[in-house]
Amino acid sequence: MSEFLQQVVEGLGAGAIYASLALALVLIYRFTGIVNFAQGELAMFSAYIAWQCVHAGLPFWLALLITLAVSFTGGMLIERVVIRPVEGAPELTVVIITVGLFIFVNAAAGWIWSFLIKDFPNPFPGGAAELGGVAVGYATLGIFVVVGVVMGLLYLLFQHTKIGLAMRAVSANPDSARLVGIRVGWMLALGWGLAAMVGAVSGVLVAPQLFLEPNMMGGVLIYAFAAATLGGFDSPVGAVVGGLVVGVAETLAGAYVDAIGADLKVGVPLVIILAVLLLRPQGLFGHAEVERA
Repeated sequence: MSEFLQQVVEGLGAGAIYASLALALVLIYRFTGIVNFAQGELAMFSAYIAWQCVHAGLPFWLALLITLAVSFTGGMLIERVVIRPVEGAPELTVVIITVGLFIFVNAAAGWIWSFLIKDFPNPFPGGAAELGGVAVGYATLGIFVVVGVVMGLLYLLFQHTKIGLAMRAVSANPDSARLVGIRVGWMLALGWGLAAMVGAVSGVLVAPQLFLEPNMMGGVLIYAFAAATLGGFDSPVGAVVGGLVVGVAETLAGAYVDAIGADLKVGVPLVIILAVLLLRPQGLFGHAEVERA
């Protein structure tokens, strides 16, 4: 039993990282209706910015704050420069734009920092705490705390501020929001900035677990898509729950299903995506679209 609980704890730690990137995907989709295929690469680029700040001698947490500010600004600029010109274009056009952004950001990171693997400092202490015979790493606890803080701050923003109210109004009905004087364009840019900032948290959390290199977020993005699909692309809470479920599912499958093992765990999120699209396309917490005749 203790071994099973150990696997669950490890899965929850990985799932918290998937949840943070899934949350970034959901934020953009809620405000703009766009599925951003470049979200993982933006998170990777943010991790490089944090690494550069630490490499320059800044304390890790100060480097993280600078990274979040740069990521927020960069997300808003991307919305203004790259996404705004194709607003209202066919969905395929927007998909191609985000895929192109994926390729561009990946190549830019390799050009600036090279494709050589780099070590990323872990902000959390090593070791683990024993809880009921289960070892819970301090890094896992730290990841939970960081993701929890991000969720709490987003909740306060959306539920208890005028900006959050305006963003929710734009998400619900952009045309009506525009009629009451809300600057819809700025709210959309703000949504992209917030998503980039949340994605940056994911990139910084992933980098110490792996090695920092331009392709490090490819697999994580697949898990994040599975989490967002499972929870519902219009539900931030669903993104977090979906991330935790996906993390536990892939960890348990790798540990107890011999046919999967460690090499085929990436197939677990693909199976989850397929199952959800077939059985409940809107996800567990999503809302089905209602079309009036």
